[in-house]
Amino acid sequence: MKLKNTLGIAIGTLVAATSFGALAQGQGAVEVELFGKKEQYDSARDYKNNGNLFGASIGYFLTDDVELRLGYDEVHNVRSDDGRNIKGADTALDALYHFNNPGDMIRPYVSAGFSDQSIGQNGSGGRDRSTFANIGGGAKFYFTDNFYARAGVEAQYNIDKGDTEWAPSVGIGVNFGGGSKKVEEAPAPAPAPVACTDSDNDGVCDNVDKCPNTPANVTVDADGCPAVAEVVRVELDVKFDFNKAVVKPASQGDIKNLADFMKQYPATTTTVEGHTDSVGPDAYNQKLSERRANAVRDVLVNQYGVQGNRVKSVGYGETRPVADNATDAGRAVNRRVEAEVEAQQAK
Repeated sequence: MKLKNTLGIAIGTLVAATSFGALAQGQGAVEVELFGKKEQYDSARDYKNNGNLFGASIGYFLTDDVELRLGYDEVHNVRSDDGRNIKGADTALDALYHFNNPGDMIRPYVSAGFSDQSIGQNGSGGRDRSTFANIGGGAKFYFTDNFYARAGVEAQYNIDKGDTEWAPSVGIGVNFGGGSKKVEEAPAPAPAPVACTDSDNDGVCDNVDKCPNTPANVTVDADGCPAVAEVVRVELDVKFDFNKAVVKPASQGDIKNLADFMKQYPATTTTVEGHTDSVGPDAYNQKLSERRANAVRDVLVNQYGVQGNRVKSVGYGETRPVADNATDAGRAVNRRVEAEVEAQQAK
């Protein structure tokens, strides 16, 4: 069949041209699926049994939620009342709207579109062709960013004859070609210290060419630059249960120590950093790390009274492990929120 061959060539071309390493499910992603259906034929067809339909589809995400899908399947194991085998094929074009967010493990969907069916008895000399309007729904379960399983049900209304048929369906698929994963940029190196002089020994930096940011009447060291204060630091490391973003009571004391330090040094600020282990899709882990960071920030601000403008939160997903994600113990260490505050005090 020309249509079948064309669909096969299109799928093969896209698979060959697209990298599996790219994050899927978002706008621009491609999904290729193998599926099976159990077609429940209308009684007007006088078939002895319902059909097994096997086929493939290819879809393209126009947006993060809307996918346009082209599918093809062939009819098997159907017989007419006189015992003849029924053969045929269906070609469908459907639009799918997905719920939840790209990267979530489960994405329910609804679908609507049209299909063309060519079906008939072997040796009858011709096939019956009909146009159907399709509606359906189901859910996709993403094992990883690139592999998923699907289960759903579809109803088909025969526009030409007024019959209605329906079919439960299952499928397995692969997706690729969406927005690439962000590459974390290395922080810019800190500027090297610059020395200046105090030629008149008045305790004020007077060589502004070497220390242009040193204001007047600021005490300097022997080199004529501002004296270096002693740095004091407090660190926070809060652990979380698997797939949870709830701060455990055992961590309250450590968070309070951080809050007390920030109250002692009111000019300080901090960034609360959330992390996860490697279990689950990257995009889901990114959101989980953000929820963990926000949970610790809420305790600092709402429970211990640190001003909100002094505490930022950020999530790094699974990108910054500090232990081996191949072990339970390592994954437990990686499920964490970290924070650090530095302050300067005179020596």
